[in-house]
Amino acid sequence: MDQQPAASEVHPQRQLGLFDCTMIVVGGMVGSGIFIVPAAMSRTIGSPGWLMLAWLLTSLLTVGAAATYGELSSAMPESGGMYRYLRECFSPLWGFLYGWTFFTVIQTGTIAAVAVAFARFFGFFVPWISESHYIVAPIRLTAHYAVSLSTAQLIAIGVILLLSGTNMLGLRYGKWVQNTLTVVKIGSLAGLMVLGLLSAKLGIVHANFSHFFAVHPMSHAPENFHAIGLLAPLIAICVSQSGSLFSADSWHNVAFASEEVREPRKVLPRALILGSAMVVGIYLCVNLIYLCNLSFDDIANAPQDRVATAMLRAIFPRYGGMLMSGAIMISTFGCINGLVLAGARAYYAMARDGLFLKPAERLNRFGVPGWSLALQTLWSVGLLLVNTYSPQAGYGNLYSDLLDYVISAALFFYILTIAGVMVLRRRRPELARLYRVPFYPFTPLLYIIGGAAILLCLGIYRPATTWPGALIVGCGVPVYFVFRRRAERT
Repeated sequence: MDQQPAASEVHPQRQLGLFDCTMIVVGGMVGSGIFIVPAAMSRTIGSPGWLMLAWLLTSLLTVGAAATYGELSSAMPESGGMYRYLRECFSPLWGFLYGWTFFTVIQTGTIAAVAVAFARFFGFFVPWISESHYIVAPIRLTAHYAVSLSTAQLIAIGVILLLSGTNMLGLRYGKWVQNTLTVVKIGSLAGLMVLGLLSAKLGIVHANFSHFFAVHPMSHAPENFHAIGLLAPLIAICVSQSGSLFSADSWHNVAFASEEVREPRKVLPRALILGSAMVVGIYLCVNLIYLCNLSFDDIANAPQDRVATAMLRAIFPRYGGMLMSGAIMISTFGCINGLVLAGARAYYAMARDGLFLKPAERLNRFGVPGWSLALQTLWSVGLLLVNTYSPQAGYGNLYSDLLDYVISAALFFYILTIAGVMVLRRRRPELARLYRVPFYPFTPLLYIIGGAAILLCLGIYRPATTWPGALIVGCGVPVYFVFRRRAERT
């Protein structure tokens, strides 16, 4: 019998082709956001025309970022993605601060959030599954924090454990799950668009499109919004990007697994552009379908912000909710798998540089970073179990607050990474680049200027969720020096 190789003798295997990488991009981007986010955006923006322009801006920024990012992935095909690029373009500190935020909140918090979204929609079929049905009632830790275990949390934990487990068995299993679920997800979205187009209501189409830019009352507009005149719609679009831009997030995750991609210098840029363009194209079409079936006020005031469910219920009053819940469960399940698969490779790259817990640099006998997957799972579950508490709002989710806080911080890191393309061309002109960003330098500058405008508006009109994110990032500075000193001793 052949013996299994020792973990120390195992190396990453290049098993990901163009289709696999594109499915990772698409699967990681499409979760539950497109089915929910348009409601909050509509309340802020106030008109169908400005809503579509906001999504168009999201599309331009996302594809422009992916096209620019592709040059970095072609020039530096090692594992680590954005962590690696920030490290090489600027300094190890900037790379670590992104990796720190990525592990503590961005990736793990998103895994927890999407897992709970899966459980919530599962509750449509099994009413026993609910965030208010406790197995362990909230136990107060402090005046503002508690831990609990509801049936929804239990299902969410089970999903995270299941998908982390399959990914520990090797990349072959992880990519099979990802490819299958993403194909089904794309098919479900295509079916939703066809169904919505065939069921379009002429009266609603006329009402929404004949007064395309007529502003409806905005119940959640930023403070002093109405006093800024013609700038109001532009500022509303920028503020609303906290929803749309990050429902199109995770387009870059595939680069974390660069060392497992065949011909990464060629494949990664293609996958990034193809996958992101496909998703934003779908998002634009889905929003148009919403406007063909629901009045703008119905979109803005959809129950629990579930716009897609409201649309299907309007078409199929009896079965619409069930159909949409099933589609979202498939979408979120595939999204979690993509997040789990990609995220672990980032911590693996950090650990190899001495900037993360040392066990995370080990590959298991199946050639995947098993310890990194385990640590990611442990932290995601921890975030999921901890609740926030306030007398006014009652119990809430810690990960939800943290994700709100780091939206601006994540956008800052994206801007910095895109700027890194320009820095790297000046500092390292000798690097082999089989792919170069088209329309340079206008493509990266588009993202930098657009992202900076959004960041400025969020800082002015959403300061309560902006500055805490900077604090979370700043907490990583002393941790960086602890890891660096430890690495210097070894």
